[in-house]
Amino acid sequence: MTTYVVIDFEGLTPAGRPAEPIEVAALALRPRGGRLVETGRFEALMRPPADVPVTARDVQLKGITRRILASARPAAEVMVRLDARLTAPPYRLVAHHASTEAGIIARQAEHCPVLAATPLLDTLRLAKAVAPGLGSYGLDSLLGHYGIPMPAGRHRAMPDVEVTAQVLARLLDDGCADGRWSTLLELDVAAGLQPTRRPAAPDAEQSALF
Repeated sequence: MTTYVVIDFEGLTPAGRPAEPIEVAALALRPRGGRLVETGRFEALMRPPADVPVTARDVQLKGITRRILASARPAAEVMVRLDARLTAPPYRLVAHHASTEAGIIARQAEHCPVLAATPLLDTLRLAKAVAPGLGSYGLDSLLGHYGIPMPAGRHRAMPDVEVTAQVLARLLDDGCADGRWSTLLELDVAAGLQPTRRPAAPDAEQSALF
């Protein structure tokens, strides 16, 4: 049975350069008894390169300062640690606006080969399929749509992962109820992103989501 790994990065975006991750969180969920059950979690701060500034807006939005990050491990070391936790495939990564997470993982691929070979599911694309016509598909809007409370620490990685997992569960249920999907392949068609590296072996086709 596939494990869904909801993942989120917080990052800094220096001018003219790709985003540099400064925090990651991941929540592993496995289908059990018709629902998703947590089987593990991981979170860590990451020290950015010395020439990447932490701006006042970053501090205001995330509450993460340069001083907090000074004692963190660099991203390469953190990604090695996270990747080492993925020992029981198959997996699907899940993220909101997953292209952002896909880009960060691609740039860290040498340090996280398992992650880099794992397909992603985008909850934003799932939401567009399940609830067409919403004014916005941002995470805050979906929390409001489903009546999920805004977490303390919004824009930190683990709080964002936890509410994204709640959104995922609602989207899977609603899509199943509407007959939009009942298999993992149908989810991949609706909202999948291909991994940056080819998996060592293809996943066995999962006949049902739960």
